[in-house]
Formats: sequence, C-alpha cells, structure tokens
Amino acid sequence: MSAPRSGLLAGGNWIIDFVKMIDVYPGEDALANIGESAPGTNGGAPYNVLMDLARLGVSFPLEAVGLIGSDANGELILADCRERAIDLSQLQRTSEAPTSFTDVMTVSDTGRRTFFHCRGTNALLRPEHFDFSKTRAKIFHLGYLLLLDELDLPDAAFGTQAGAVLARARAAGLLTSVDVVSEEGRRFASVVLPTLPQVDILFVNEFEAQRITGKTLKTPAGFDWIAMKEAAQDLLDAGVQQWVFLHCEDGAIALGKNGQIACQGSLQLPASFIRGTTGAGDAFAAGVLAGLHEENPVAECLRWGVTAAAASLRHPSASQGIASLPECLALAAIHGYRQLPD
Repeated sequence: MSAPRSGLLAGGNWIIDFVKMIDVYPGEDALANIGESAPGTNGGAPYNVLMDLARLGVSFPLEAVGLIGSDANGELILADCRERAIDLSQLQRTSEAPTSFTDVMTVSDTGRRTFFHCRGTNALLRPEHFDFSKTRAKIFHLGYLLLLDELDLPDAAFGTQAGAVLARARAAGLLTSVDVVSEEGRRFASVVLPTLPQVDILFVNEFEAQRITGKTLKTPAGFDWIAMKEAAQDLLDAGVQQWVFLHCEDGAIALGKNGQIACQGSLQLPASFIRGTTGAGDAFAAGVLAGLHEENPVAECLRWGVTAAAASLRHPSASQGIASLPECLALAAIHGYRQLPD
C-alpha cells in the first residue's frame, strides 16, 4: 500500500510584483507621486500561496509547477523558492518570453491597488507542462483562471484546457483547488463555468462570484449575505465538487456539496494597520488550504484563512506581512472578528 498523499502542488501564474505606494490614483494625463517602492516580490496564485504556506510554518511539502523566463526575474523566483525549501522540479524555464511581472500601484491612504500586468511566460503555459506522475501532493492549487492564455482555451472534453489539466490531477488522486482573477470582462461564463466540474475547491471573491453567477452581492448598503450564500450554491450547482469559499473584505462563507455551511467575519482592523491589500485573497486561500490539508473542520479553516489574510494587510507586498500561524491567529485576540448577519 502506498503512503498517504501529503503536500501542496501550486501552479499557474508566476509573477514578480513591483509594488509602488502612491498618494492618489490619477486620471488619464494626470500625475501621482510615488512615496516608496519595493524590490520585486512574489506575485501570482502559486507563488503567493506557496510563500504564504512557508511563512505560516506548515509541516507538509510544498511544490511548484509553471513556466518562468530565462532572465533575472526568473532567477529571483528560483532563489526565493529555494530559500523556502519549495520543490522546483516542475518549474520550467524558457527564453521565448520574459518572466511575467506586475506593477502594483497602491494608494497609501486606502490600501487599494491597481495592477499593470505583463503576461510574459504565463501566456505560454500549456497542459504538457504539468506531470502529476511526479508528485505525491495531496492538493493541486491552480490560479488564476482568466489569466492563463493557453489554459483558458476551450477543450471539447473538459470545457477548457485548464479543465483538462485538473481532470488529470483528479485522476492521479489529487484534490483540485482553483482561484480566479478579478478581470474586467465578459469571459467568466466561457472560461470559468466550463471548468467548474473539474474543481474540488473553488476560491472566489464577491466581484468574481457576481460576474460568474449574475447575482448582485454588494450594494451601497453593504454586502448581501443571503445573496452570497445563493451565489455559493449556484457555483456548486454549476459543478464544483466539494467546497466553494466566497470571500470579501467583511468575511467569508464556505458552502459544501453536502450542504454544510460556515461563515466567518474578517478581523476588525484599524485603518493604520493596513498597508496594502495585494495578495490578501491568496493569503486567505493559503490559510484555508492549510486547514483542509490537515482535515480540520471547515469553520477552523475559515479562521486560519481570515487571520492569514489580515496579517498580509500589514505590508504592501503579497506575503511579507505573513507570520507563523500562531502569530496570525493571535491577531484575532487583539482585534476581534466582525459579526456577520445571520
């Protein structure tokens, strides 16, 4: 009998983020002042989630899969992952395009960020770059749908090329986890929906869920938590196999295929705590996935997710605010949780 599967394999968008703090987000032809800028740091779903899990101090193996360039930014990614003992055997390189990068403009007073993105090597990532016979991981996390040119293409059998990759992962014995990018566009129905039957665990924020389901989840009065639950159910009905995790700045909901439901308010953080929101969604996913890997109750997984997300907010980069899991959980004792409506 083979040993139980253990670990998390993360693939998809490998990005170097260049975060710049600005005083205001300008209109076209106007000027904004850069107060500070940071050297390139991790960006993209797999890179962020793996860095977050390493910082949280998980004990299970971490593995990378994807495509980066034969350039300085690619070297930066490799060095960063080696420092965190992340398995790089499936992180491949090419000279056909540069390593993907993003200029992240973060408004100092609000923490709101805007992304200027170079798709680079991520646009060349194809199904043949994934070999699930080489891993004993328990979970395969893929992100972001809508930002992976080749994997977003249609597939006759599995909806999309990403769906075909996920089907192979499931056939190999891995749980599949997927995240989506908050794209301004109308491709959610053509890319995300056909992929959902191959997804065991789906992460979406309220913007993405609204675009996929057509439900209005946020109004001038705030978040509509009844509509949030209905949207999560719609996503399960559309094909998600096990869990939908729908998150927003006020908290998160988890809805299971078996009807199980859990809700968790986010931490009540003072404005002075928040330096940036880049990577908060990936930090939430990392916390939840860590809990799911350890087969914790879903309510505990949500607490791990919202506290990891809160920790990420204290630094402009995606992951440098993350500390060990006990330190993240301790933030809840300091700040408390938001109370969500019934």
